[in-house]
Amino acid sequence: MHHEPEPPEEPEPPPPAGRVRATSAGAITGFALVGLVLGWLLRPLSIRVNGTAPTVGWVPVLALLFVAAVVGFVAWSTYRSLHRRHERLEPHQAVNRLVLGKACALAGALVAGGYLGYALSWLGLTDAELARQRLQHALVGGVSGALLVVASLLLERACRVRRDDA
Repeated sequence: MHHEPEPPEEPEPPPPAGRVRATSAGAITGFALVGLVLGWLLRPLSIRVNGTAPTVGWVPVLALLFVAAVVGFVAWSTYRSLHRRHERLEPHQAVNRLVLGKACALAGALVAGGYLGYALSWLGLTDAELARQRLQHALVGGVSGALLVVASLLLERACRVRRDDA
């Protein structure tokens, strides 16, 4: 029996570059615009379906502000650890923080757009106290969502390391 020689082993392909791009301004803008449209449509659709517009309470708005503060603290702590003290993060910690930053940036843009869209739907209708209150709460919610986007982008930036640090 004649065996053919095995072909030489092919060299292994190079490992992937391992680069993750920062969340783009286009993605954040897109999420914010979707939120804006959905928030603006919420009042008329809710009135048509339920007969009344939803209220905006302080609890979700303050919770959003709290999340923005926590993400901002994580960003500051990460920046201080990596860029001031030149410490290393465990790989899973770095990935978790980067994913947290990316997810919160997009979610914050969507929520900020939603609150601001809802606030826009009340412009010109603020004769009643409840309408004025909904407008004010929604505006604070929109600002809180925007603060979450800023804190999240700062967390993403804090996770960056120089090529020679990788």
